[in-house]
Amino acid sequence: MKQHGFFDENDRLKELSTLGDPLEKLNKYINWDNFQGILTKTLKKEAQGPGGRPPFDYVMMFKILILQKLYNVSDDQAEYQIKDRLSFQRFLGLALCDTVPDAKTIWHFREELVKANILDTIFYRFVRQLEEQEIISCSGSIVDATFVDAQRKRNNKGKEKRKKHKKSQKDINARWATKNKEWHYGYKDHIKIDAESKLITKLSATSAAVHDSQELSKLVDEKGYRNRPLTKTQKANNTRKSKIRSRVEHVFATMTNTMRGIVVRSIGMAWAHANIALMNLTYNF
Repeated sequence: MKQHGFFDENDRLKELSTLGDPLEKLNKYINWDNFQGILTKTLKKEAQGPGGRPPFDYVMMFKILILQKLYNVSDDQAEYQIKDRLSFQRFLGLALCDTVPDAKTIWHFREELVKANILDTIFYRFVRQLEEQEIISCSGSIVDATFVDAQRKRNNKGKEKRKKHKKSQKDINARWATKNKEWHYGYKDHIKIDAESKLITKLSATSAAVHDSQELSKLVDEKGYRNRPLTKTQKANNTRKSKIRSRVEHVFATMTNTMRGIVVRSIGMAWAHANIALMNLTYNF
């Protein structure tokens, strides 16, 4: 067996760069330090006494959440993949000898972000940066929404007796809705995108049962409302706008295919909103 060399790790990383490591490109174009201030201000706590392990860097932990959205991995899988993949370690600024946050630590960090309710603030701060850099043109906008499916749980006779003790395990905020004869259970991600860059500039999260028109008052394209069909003029307008409108479908297609799905594994509106905000932010990256 070949002996390990001193530069083996660097050589392998160079090979990954040559092959085109997308995470390396992400580190190149995103100034992660811009998130340090708000994360530290919100999450830093006074030490309770001497001793104890110092907290992990907040930006590194935030980047782990981005990895989870990019690759659709659970907390347990995130811990494993970070330990297993050099590309993940480089993205997070970790060396092989560094301690990797475990699944419980990742979960706790996400919970702290949800409790602090700052993911929307982070999202809109990043949008402002994109506007200042003129990456977002603000020359035109498109509005649409997509379903965000939640885990479906059905009660059977065996579980009925324990139902009272398991209320916290059932999502009472998720709702059923249908579109094009297809049923969905969960939530909705309402977004406004910049027509030129296809970047998301505004978001709103609701249950799946909320109609698009109820959440977003200014729609770019005119659609038929419940029990009210389109007129001939509206149909003609929609035909002319179809090419522009398809750009927002590209956004949802990227989330579905590249980011491996538009789903939430959490329970409750607060967690769903946080996950949707994080998903939209990750898409903008």
